[in-house]
Amino acid sequence: MEKIWLKSYPPGVPAEVQIDRYHSIPQMLQASFEKYRNRPAYRCMGKTITFGDVERMSAQFGAWLQSRGLGKGARVAVMMPNILQYPVAVFGILRAGCIVVNVNPLYTPRELEHQLQDSGAEAIVILENFATTLQQVMGRTAVKHVVVAALGDLLGLKGIVVNLVVRKVKKMVPPYALPGAVRFNEALAEGARMPLQPVSIEPEDIAFLQYTGGTTGVSKGAMLTHRNILANLEQVQAWFAPSRDENNPHVMVAPLPLYHIYALTCNCLYMALDGGCCLLIPNPRDIPGFIKELQHNRFTAFTGLNTLYNALLNHPDFGKIDFSHLRLATAGGMAMQTSVAKRWQEATGVPILEGYGLTETSPVATTNPVDIKEHTGTIGLPLPSTVITIRDDAGNVLPPGQVGEICIAGPQVMKGYWNRPDETAKVMTADGALRTGDIGVMDERGFIKIVDRKKDMILVSGFNVYPNEIEDVVASCPGVLECAVIGVPDEKSGEVPKVFVVKKDPALTEQQVLEHCRKNLTAYKVPRYVEFRSELPKTPVGKILRRALREEPGQRAA
Repeated sequence: MEKIWLKSYPPGVPAEVQIDRYHSIPQMLQASFEKYRNRPAYRCMGKTITFGDVERMSAQFGAWLQSRGLGKGARVAVMMPNILQYPVAVFGILRAGCIVVNVNPLYTPRELEHQLQDSGAEAIVILENFATTLQQVMGRTAVKHVVVAALGDLLGLKGIVVNLVVRKVKKMVPPYALPGAVRFNEALAEGARMPLQPVSIEPEDIAFLQYTGGTTGVSKGAMLTHRNILANLEQVQAWFAPSRDENNPHVMVAPLPLYHIYALTCNCLYMALDGGCCLLIPNPRDIPGFIKELQHNRFTAFTGLNTLYNALLNHPDFGKIDFSHLRLATAGGMAMQTSVAKRWQEATGVPILEGYGLTETSPVATTNPVDIKEHTGTIGLPLPSTVITIRDDAGNVLPPGQVGEICIAGPQVMKGYWNRPDETAKVMTADGALRTGDIGVMDERGFIKIVDRKKDMILVSGFNVYPNEIEDVVASCPGVLECAVIGVPDEKSGEVPKVFVVKKDPALTEQQVLEHCRKNLTAYKVPRYVEFRSELPKTPVGKILRRALREEPGQRAA
């Protein structure tokens, strides 16, 4: 098919990228370690570590893993926010030949247990703040090795401010008991006494098991290979090359969690490839603290999503931030509101480049050109070496201007879902494209606009929330007969879950339903609203119709 989007590419951006420059992610990392050894690589809470530091510490951690018998292909979970230990651990895991299993630190015991069981993880690196969650489920998993990190491990503890922050965080660590667990710094010290053994890694070997709901249902592990990730990094680097300055490397603000595929690729790994520095923000929900961090650091690039940009813009201290060095701002994860994008550009002078992708595409598939003058209201153009088609229900490719399902083909598309060939088959077309479930339209210039999306999925502040999971939890609540979950608009989060419940026990209360959900679901998945009904709309065969609930008049927030 004709790639009509190529005529809209900025000058210098290639139609195709070289995806075999590196054989594996560790090979790419080694090249950056050698080329950028003395450059700052990651900064957090006033502490900076260089590429040389990351090389040394990740080798130590990788050697420690190998000393525990964790060989090629072993799954190692990482359950940490954006702190310096994250890149050290992840790069050490990859250099040891193991597979990274990213875990949301806010997961409940039920959610953590599923992911550890499904992945077969044999080891986990976890921040001590969340160790109590692991304690509750570890006996029902294959995990044999636990490394517990403390916030201050790599901070040096030299400054009074750092000491105060660490002591404050220590008070937030719930008691836990994990016999045999090793402290993060102890693992590094042990690893320093032994060499990191070389591992033969092939491009098609799995690098990350990145969990997602896919299009529906229970969380599944997208198998992202070394080739998938490297290809997407090459695509992103080629696209953003016009913003690059070899004499002034990017300092990229990383407020979105690195365990999420967007920040993992576009912050943690992209800066490693490009020789830039990531400014890690452990808790972006603390907007006053986030703004103070921005005030104390010079930065050139920013990644975020609509709710984060909006929260910053609405804080009274936003005007105190120095944006004079900013030359790149990107957004993904959820639709960018034009009003927010306009306010950001007016305040900073830099337009927000909105993009689009999925966990299954490593993740970036489209983004707006670096040379746009203002927010376009689209998700941009397909990246180099990426083919995007709009298809009808029969799988036929539609011409520009017609609405259909967005399908993606390219080297960044996942290998499949871990141990779920049936689920993989559901999302792949006969000619090898990924069916996204999102409905969009491509114009004559190749720009794509999403007009609808996976009908049942709820997007809460950029995170995919799947009604099936919430319904399973609510249905297990004593006193519930039937339930259905939909997303309703929310000014702060974009959308929030709302649950409709048919009572089995007339005495059941809204509070009881919500308390049950809080015990079993991460906070952003907990329904914001509960509405009791005498019955729910159903198909003739008895399937509950979420669509009918969504389409009811007045189904906004309550």
